[in-house]
Amino acid sequence: MDRNSTRKSAPTIKDVAAEANVSVGTASAVLNDRTNVAQATRDHVKAVMDRLGYEPKSAARALRRKFISSIGLIVPDLNNSFFSQVAEGVQRGIAEHDILMNLCLSWAQPTREEYFAQLLRGQRMDGVIYLSGTGLPSASLVELTKTRSVVFVDEVLPGIECPSVLCDNRRGAREVMRCVVDAGHTAIAVVEGPRRLWTSDQRLSGFREALYSGGQDPDKMTFVTGDYSEKSGYQAAADLFSGDKSGWPTAVVCANDQMALGVITYCREASISVPHSVSVTGFDDIAETRLMHPALTTVSQPGFEMGRSAAQLLLYLIGVQSEPPNTTNFDTTLRLRKSVSPPTTR
Repeated sequence: MDRNSTRKSAPTIKDVAAEANVSVGTASAVLNDRTNVAQATRDHVKAVMDRLGYEPKSAARALRRKFISSIGLIVPDLNNSFFSQVAEGVQRGIAEHDILMNLCLSWAQPTREEYFAQLLRGQRMDGVIYLSGTGLPSASLVELTKTRSVVFVDEVLPGIECPSVLCDNRRGAREVMRCVVDAGHTAIAVVEGPRRLWTSDQRLSGFREALYSGGQDPDKMTFVTGDYSEKSGYQAAADLFSGDKSGWPTAVVCANDQMALGVITYCREASISVPHSVSVTGFDDIAETRLMHPALTTVSQPGFEMGRSAAQLLLYLIGVQSEPPNTTNFDTTLRLRKSVSPPTTR
């Protein structure tokens, strides 16, 4: 029997992807005439669209009549207010469509990310918005992207073809490092994030590029690997400020604000003045950085807008909205505050 003859509602982009045996992201790329799809795949997907009678606007109207019930949102935690901002943006993006958001906290643990990917595959959900805390693709996540519409936020996972909402992490890292270099610092330490994460790699690349352009050799700087937690920033500072003071850095550039908070907490306990003895910077512009003393120089990401864009993209992929979001690529903004000053002579 012809599959289309028993269909009770207009086909969705997810139906097209399943019939063509491609990901939803590939089917969407063909629909929007993007150039990153092989011609043979493009022709195949278009043929399936024709065979199923897929029309984006009619699919949207049909799905609105069905009142889609829920989507999943996987985030590492809510202690980092950037993730909270993204979650709020997602909620705002789906608010007018009577859709329930199911929040899952992975705590940046591979086993929990695997568990939630497997769990959501078995639920009657129309899509998932995913913020990875590990950067590790799992078999369950790969299967989830084949059976559900999935949108990544602020991460790109190797081996998984999926639409993403991203921020220019590399540019932001260049700007904040340039700020430190321009202040006259040459003894600079970097507290980087987990190397398996795309955001960490992008920020590390930006830091190194700014050092090169400022006439400094990145390989002569000190790099300490953290895990994006305040605790790892605190431990990094304990390591950096041990031993003879002549070897201490005059600036510590952190790959996120949580680690910068840990560095500043250690410095406060050790009576190391920020910024007079050491300058400190972060990345993300979480709320706490504006309230602390001194206020932290950092890089702002529009978490709320990224979350709302991710929700709009997901609704577009599943046919609820007839138009995609205005953008899925966001700029960063350098926030110059009080935690950076010229180095003092020891």
